[in-house]
Amino acid sequence: MDFEDFFQDLSSLEIISKDSKKMSVKLKGIPLQYANALRRICLNGVPVFAVDTVDIIENSSVLPDEGLAHRLGLIPLKTDLSRFNEPSKCECHSETGCSNCKVMLVLDSGDSDVTRTILSSDLSSEDDSIKPISDNIPIVQLAPGQKIKVECYARLGRGTEHAKWNSSNISTLTDTDKEGESVLTVESTGALEPEQIILTGMDEVNKKLVEFKDTIGKISE
Repeated sequence: MDFEDFFQDLSSLEIISKDSKKMSVKLKGIPLQYANALRRICLNGVPVFAVDTVDIIENSSVLPDEGLAHRLGLIPLKTDLSRFNEPSKCECHSETGCSNCKVMLVLDSGDSDVTRTILSSDLSSEDDSIKPISDNIPIVQLAPGQKIKVECYARLGRGTEHAKWNSSNISTLTDTDKEGESVLTVESTGALEPEQIILTGMDEVNKKLVEFKDTIGKISE
């Protein structure tokens, strides 16, 4: 079996436990270096959505503009990999992006005469499939008379670029008592199902191994 075929044979995986947030699989007959490559890609190599740029229209809160933008960027967003492209791979080839690689989210707190906490539920997305994983993530507290109004632009990215694009909270690899077996455990941020992270991670590792093999072949020639 060629090394890139390890991640095409699903019989090498055995599901140990699985729920909506966390999944553990036993890897059988996969060399440790390839299993560890899968672990790393499941952590920060699978693309997910995150807010990348923020246009501050109004901000009279105590939180500076850059602090507000930072908090918005760290809110995990539900991700649909089947419908959207990474900007570098999108056919639009545009710095501003298009509807296939960029999604706008708007937050307008409005006026109020009471103290209130602005939550992730106050973010309105132009695409219902790309939205915060929870409605209860606090963004900023506003005193009476304070308000914020922002336009956020989210795109696909990878955790190797910034931690806000990590697809997993944890991705660990542990040995079993048997030789050639290890257990991969992935806990999702909520952007993707853990099963999707692992399967997409396998595809990503496979692509990198094929590219590496091609490069080695060219050097040998």
